[in-house]
Formats: sequence, C-alpha cells, structure tokens
Amino acid sequence: MARAIASRPGRRASEALAVRAIVVVFLGALAAPALALDGPARLHAFLDQVHSLRADFQQSVFDEDARPLDASSGKVYIARPGRFRWDYTEPYAQEIVGDGEQVWVYDSELEQVTVRPLGDALGDTPVMLLSSDEPVEHSFEVRAVEGSGGFEWAELTPLGEQVSFKRIRLGFDGETLRLMELEDAFGQLTRLRFEQVERNPELDPALFVFTPPEGADVFSN
Repeated sequence: MARAIASRPGRRASEALAVRAIVVVFLGALAAPALALDGPARLHAFLDQVHSLRADFQQSVFDEDARPLDASSGKVYIARPGRFRWDYTEPYAQEIVGDGEQVWVYDSELEQVTVRPLGDALGDTPVMLLSSDEPVEHSFEVRAVEGSGGFEWAELTPLGEQVSFKRIRLGFDGETLRLMELEDAFGQLTRLRFEQVERNPELDPALFVFTPPEGADVFSN
C-alpha cells in the first residue's frame, strides 16, 4: 500500500508494510492445542479460528545494517473480513482504518486524509489473502525457521513478483503470537511486538467507520 502523503517517508513506508501484513497475524487463531507444534502448525491453527482481535503493539524499524530508524506504538483492531484499525499514539497520532471497501489514513498533525479502494491500497497482500477463504499456500511458501527468543517461527515468502516485501516471519510463544518481522526489498526490517492480545472480542462496528474531520484535506487515488 503506497502512502500518498509524502512527509515522514520512513515511518509511513514501514506502517504501510505493517498494515499489509497484520492480518497474517490477526485473521487467524491462537486456539492451537497445547502440543509441541512448530511455527507453521501454530500459524495454521492461528488462521483457522480468530474472527476479531484487539492488541497493543510496539513497532521498530531498522535499516539493512540493523541500525534503528524509527519507533512507534499504539493499538490495533481486526474484524474479519477486511476491516482493521491501527491507532498510532506515540510518538504522534495517526489513524489507519479499513472499512471493508476503502482504506483511510488520517494524519492529525498534518490535517490530511488519504483514501483508496481496499483492493488498490492492499493489492495481493496478506490482508486481502487472509480475508478470503483461499489457503495461505496459494500465495506464500510457508516453512519453519530457527529464530531468537525461544519462539517457534514461521516464515512466509510471497510467491508473486509484484509485492513490496521479501518475507514475513511470525514468532509464537506457545499459543501466543509475540513478534512479526517484515523485510522489504531493500533490506529494511519492521518488527512488531504484540502485547495484551485479546482473541475474538466483541468490537464496536464504529471502530471501522471513518469520517474525515472538518477542515481536513482529503486526497483520493
């Protein structure tokens, strides 16, 4: 999902990747049985049962030499299919809302709103893939990989060529997903750490409705 507002490019690019990939994490299920499952088995269990999710997140971005570029945090909400909301609260406020048809990005500091059709904004990404009924293997190669932190890791490599990321790695601590790592084509790494994860909460539908604030500039692509 290309961001239409040109300011803060590093942060915005990483947020775009995060929005594309977050439903890999949150449109699945954490209801795997308490067995010795590897990362892909955890992932498939994760993808079978969760229909809504609420969580806090901490996002860190690193360049190709592992030097930190940016850090942010907030809360994410997911409701299947195709609805999501990212509320960035630190270091400044920003909202990214998918209402099932369009994606709205609101920067309160700039008083700017960007809106795009969901399919154009997300394309052939995990959000669109995992909002559908198609198996994840139709668009990704899924394999177990070794990783840090004592987690069970699954790595997803996109099969298509027109994608903006090289791979996604998901780290599971037992039945709980704790980390997501996204590597783009330039070697930049976006790491998301999830806390206070709630599976299948009842979410207010109003979370996924966005009305541009009065006076805000609205740009549509």
